Amino acid sequence: MKFQIKITKKNMIISAVGAFASVAGHVLCGISVFNTVLFVLLFFAVQNLDFELDEKYNGLVTAAVIGVSGVFTTWLVQYLLLVEDLRGRLSNQMFLLNIGCCLVIYLAAEFCVNHLGAACIIAHLLVMLLAGANYFVYEFRGNELTFSDLRTVSTGLSVASNYQFSLNAQAMNAVLLTAVFVMGAVKLKIRTRKAWVMRVFCVSAGLLLSVYIAGKTDGRMTETWEQKGTYQNGYLLNFMLSIRDSFVEKPENYSQELIARIEKDYKKESTAAVEKKPVIIAIMNESFADFDVLGNLETNRSVTPFMDSLSENTVKGYALASVYGAKTPNSEWEFLTGNSMAYLPEGSVVYQQYVEDENAYSIVDTLKNQDYTCVAMHPYYESGWSRDTVYPKFGFDEMYFLDAFDQSSLMRRYVSDAEMYSKIIERYEAGDDDENLFVMGITMQNHGGYRDFYENFKTDIYGKNIRYPDVNQYLSLVHQSDLAIEKLISYFSKVEDPVVICFFGDHQPSLNSAFYKKINGKGLSGLTLEELEALYTVPFFIWSNYSSESKTVRRTSINFLSTMLLERAGIPLPPYHQFLSDLMEVVPAMNARAYYSKDLKKYVHYGEGSIKEEVWIEKYQNLQYNGLFDKKKKSKLFFGR
Repeated sequence: MKFQIKITKKNMIISAVGAFASVAGHVLCGISVFNTVLFVLLFFAVQNLDFELDEKYNGLVTAAVIGVSGVFTTWLVQYLLLVEDLRGRLSNQMFLLNIGCCLVIYLAAEFCVNHLGAACIIAHLLVMLLAGANYFVYEFRGNELTFSDLRTVSTGLSVASNYQFSLNAQAMNAVLLTAVFVMGAVKLKIRTRKAWVMRVFCVSAGLLLSVYIAGKTDGRMTETWEQKGTYQNGYLLNFMLSIRDSFVEKPENYSQELIARIEKDYKKESTAAVEKKPVIIAIMNESFADFDVLGNLETNRSVTPFMDSLSENTVKGYALASVYGAKTPNSEWEFLTGNSMAYLPEGSVVYQQYVEDENAYSIVDTLKNQDYTCVAMHPYYESGWSRDTVYPKFGFDEMYFLDAFDQSSLMRRYVSDAEMYSKIIERYEAGDDDENLFVMGITMQNHGGYRDFYENFKTDIYGKNIRYPDVNQYLSLVHQSDLAIEKLISYFSKVEDPVVICFFGDHQPSLNSAFYKKINGKGLSGLTLEELEALYTVPFFIWSNYSSESKTVRRTSINFLSTMLLERAGIPLPPYHQFLSDLMEVVPAMNARAYYSKDLKKYVHYGEGSIKEEVWIEKYQNLQYNGLFDKKKKSKLFFGR
């Protein structure tokens, strides 16, 4: 092995270009003077260094270089995408699994070209291009790039011209390091004489790594909220998990014949005109819960006195959610579509992984067929959970996000429920006399966490037998929600138009673990299935300003609420909601982990209920798969527009 400095005119020109790029990075992107000088020296050293290797060591050198390059590329991806504090949150185990993912790509490249330098360049650039795409995607929408985004790349490209692309110092450092890496890899003109031996090694090592990674990530979920995937899973691993989770297996007995048999029992909704269509308002309240379902919590005064008093013209009770403490859009999706998270991978986020159809089915279709104007409101960033791309696919006519709301008097740091309800009233009053209006409102006021002190918010509700600062802040927020909904209902109780309001929580809040041990005696582990489902239970009510039956529903689930709302509003049910109405008579409540068996009078895991219940569950699973994933043979009766 021989090393030498070989200064030529060509090398000096290339070194000068690298030096110029380094200085430009300092001037335009703000990289430090130290890094600028370091890059100038690196460009000169790498470009002018020459070496010769004994061919008998080609195999060992190839393996060593691929190993080192995989580590470097993995580190550079994390460096590019995260600030220092967040980089430190990735565990050593997760970093090693990310290296494994990167090495699989390097091994695949070497298998294809049997040329070390070319393989390193191809693999590194592929990975960095993916990371670079994620860098810009996160900058634009606040969420990471996952595999499902690649399926809708044409949509992304169509709006790319609306954004300004720029590099910060961190990104420029990554670009320059990549340039240095490529310059060095160009010099690695190493081929293995017995190509088949190298290819066998690449396949064997790649398969072993893939099996190992799969085993270590079994049950680990794709993270899609902000940069959580990159600092918890590592970006490369998170992207690989998103590939795995993008493909939902077909139900075991799925067939077009089965769908056709289900269709025979249902018919299109009536086209007869409804005498007077009500204004329909659905409110999904952030982290809204009633701790009575968990145990005995005594407070200094009533937390929700107004909602507790609602009885006239009201259906109220408790509904199962599929999520706890986070992932709000999954509850939103269950409500809007009538579908269930039970048949999707654990930890998935439907809005960012599975809503691809430009004509995605939802309750919006039903109401638009009844000449409703459909409005979505969410007083937070439009890019959150990709709502700005999902809502148009559902067919919403209008969308109002953070900038549409008054932010002069925030509650803590979020727009209050009262402010969002004022916007609903404002939109109602702005409508024509003959307008049929549907509003889907998603609040933000009660979003976690609850441990910080805010000068603009006073904690005035507190536990008497269980006292924790975060619990007290949360209870006080829920009390404000009660005051706000009282004003909204008070307003609509006085209007002449018929009005129906559906209110429900998206999930319970995530509070300190000591609170749960106090209230249920066990905490968050060692729970029976029924005790566990209590953590996924949220309150709901459907109120109307006209005479209607009042009743209490002991248990239902969020996926059934839109059907109940349509029935309450007197809107003819479309076939899918007719099916859901029949389903809830057999299976009254269900979520991602279990359902309530009327026959067995307890919660059971899927596959453990009565034969009748399991037959209906199977029908539901097949219909949902047909509507979400069977693009070419989607049922026109249930999901057609």
